[in-house]
Order: sequence, then C-alpha cells, then structure tokens
Amino acid sequence: MKILFADTFPESQLEQLHARGYTCELRAELTPASLREAVVGFDVLVVRSTPVERTVLEASGLRMVIRAGAGYNTIDVAAASDSGIYVCNVPGKNAVAVAELAFGLLLAIDRNIPDNVADLRAGRWNKARYQKAAGLLGQRVGVVGLGAVGLEFAERACAFGMEVHAVEGPTRAPATQARLDAIGVTYRPDLATLAATCDVLSFHVPAVASTRGLVGEELLGHVRPGGVIINTSRGDVVDEPALLAAIESKDLRAGLDVYCNEPAEGEAELVSELAQHPRVYGTHHIGASTEQAQRAIADAVVEMLIAFEAGDVRNAVNLDPLRGSSTLVVRHDNRVGVLAAVLRALRSAGINVEQMENRIFSGGNAAAATIQIRGTVDEDLRSELEGLDQVIGISIEQRR
Repeated sequence: MKILFADTFPESQLEQLHARGYTCELRAELTPASLREAVVGFDVLVVRSTPVERTVLEASGLRMVIRAGAGYNTIDVAAASDSGIYVCNVPGKNAVAVAELAFGLLLAIDRNIPDNVADLRAGRWNKARYQKAAGLLGQRVGVVGLGAVGLEFAERACAFGMEVHAVEGPTRAPATQARLDAIGVTYRPDLATLAATCDVLSFHVPAVASTRGLVGEELLGHVRPGGVIINTSRGDVVDEPALLAAIESKDLRAGLDVYCNEPAEGEAELVSELAQHPRVYGTHHIGASTEQAQRAIADAVVEMLIAFEAGDVRNAVNLDPLRGSSTLVVRHDNRVGVLAAVLRALRSAGINVEQMENRIFSGGNAAAATIQIRGTVDEDLRSELEGLDQVIGISIEQRR
C-alpha cells in the first residue's frame, strides 16, 4: 500500500509503517495546487491542514483520505463520495490540546497576559492598568458543544471554580453523562438563554451548515455586556462583522484560534480586522498542535491504515449508516460461488444491493451474509434463493 503524507507526521510512526512494508512518502511542502499531481499513484492520502479539492480527488485513483484530526471541512467530501473514496477522520485524539488552548485564551483575556508581555518587552511598567482583573472563580461559562473537546474544556473550567452551563440536549451516552454530572452542569433551555445568563461563551462545535454563522447578530444580541467569546472550533462558526460590531457596542472580549478565510499555508500574510482588534487575543489555528496530541493522532492513523489493509474502514464520514428498503440475511455454507449465485438472482430480479457484509461462523463451515437491498423479494424470488445449492436459509425484514 502506498501512502502520501501531505503534512508533517512523526518519524517514529512513519518507521512503524515502513517496517510493515508500506511505501510512505512525506511531502509536507505540498500545496493545494501541487497536490493534484503528487497524489497520483498513491492508495491513501493523509492530511492535517492541506485542503483536498475535487480536482485532486477526481484525478488521483485514491482509495482513502485520512484527515489527521477531527474536522474534515477542508476535504471535498461530496467529490470523494462521487469517486468512491473513503474520507476518514481521527476524532477525540486532540481534544485535550484544543481544550487547553481554549482555556489558555480565557486566562489570557482575564489577566491581559499578551498586553502585559508586550509592555514589559517594550520597557513599560504599568501595574496600575494590569492589576485590574475579574478572576475566573465563580464566573459562569456556557459551553456550546459537549463533544470530546467541550467536555475537556468544561472539566478544566470546573477545576478553576467556574460554574459550567450548557444547553439541554438529547440523551447522552452514560459515560458522557457521568462526566457532566461530576462537573455539576447547569442546563439552559436554549442558546439565547445560555448567552444571556453566562459571563463567557466557549464554542466547540463542528463545521456544518447549522453552525455556520452561529455566533452572529442574533446570538450576540443576547450576550451580556462585557462578556467573553472563545472560539477554537472553526472560523465560519463566527460571523466576523457581527462579532466586531458587538465588541464595539457591548464591550466584549474574544479569544480566537480560527478565522474565516485563514491561510492554508504555514506562513502567509493575514488580513483580518477581527484578528487585529485590540480586544481580541488570537492564535494561529494551533489548537491541536501539541506533541501529545500529534503523537496520539499519529498512533490512531497507523492503526487505521493497518485496519484498512485488512478490510476494516474506521471512522469513515462519508458512508451512509444504513441503505436499502429491506434487509436480506442469507445463511449459507462457506463455499466458493454461493454468494455469486445469490447476487445473480437479485440482479435478474432488478434488485439493487446497497450494502453487504458476510461473516464466517466459528469453525469456518458456515457464514451469514447481511445484504441491504433496494426492491421487493416476492415469493418466487424467495423460493429461488432458498433453493440455491448450499444456502441454509434466508430471512427478510422490511425497513420501517
């Protein structure tokens, strides 16, 4: 298997892949423009921040793209799906790193740390200005998004004595709910109420249609004067002109790690009125960029590649969870040609197979194929399938 790494990747994990016989090429200097030619001939592309556009995917012959991180909005997922290319991510492994940065931005805002440092480096002593701070103990922080990063941030806020608030949500996994219970989260009925009752709002949401411009004029209208906005998720979560206006009209502060239209390159000029505003403390989209996070992500990527070679696709984001109008289960002898005969019968009846999995029973003598189909298995077709040589039995369940 040939793997192209279009961003930095730890040497120790590369050595593990080489030792297993994989052909790995590290090309961290690649740009979106040069990636199109570079990727030809590879089976798998691994990226961190490099965008993967439709033209790259259509011309590549790739089988899988791995985003070495949680978000995958820099990959044209629709184009990958059209070309039959798996898009996989590595969720949760950078959660601690992003939460640490988010909380660091909050601390920096409360104590004006960057301005303190800038004045000291310029030879200015201004204790009169910098001794004024609200402190975090007892402050209310609203955590928007209680996934892996949001949970880590909430636990750190709790450790600092902050009151953690969140929007009421659906039933959560027992392990997640146990962590929220330990924090002592106070729930609010909606985002507007959360904004109106908290001193700080920290956003930890994915880049999807429903979160684009979430921090906009309407929500900011509910934020308390003098409040703090933290965003370490995705740039397009914030309506930047609206936030700029609210900073001026409501004396808000903001801590940001991500921006709309931020450069894809590691070094470039950034023209951003928001990033350069004196009431904004910003970083360079470095939330996941700690050695701890990158080691954890790299280990997960290695596991995913090994699994993929064995036919197990992990964390695919562009596979429908369940397709078809019926589930056909065929129990059969584990012999050559049995499933081929089943598929020929379905094809002759004009029935499309949309998903299929064949599992072998212990001992290796029998197997069960679970087939998601689009179409109706009538009595004649059922009799034909049951009569096939080496078919043990079948069952059909209509999807509701």
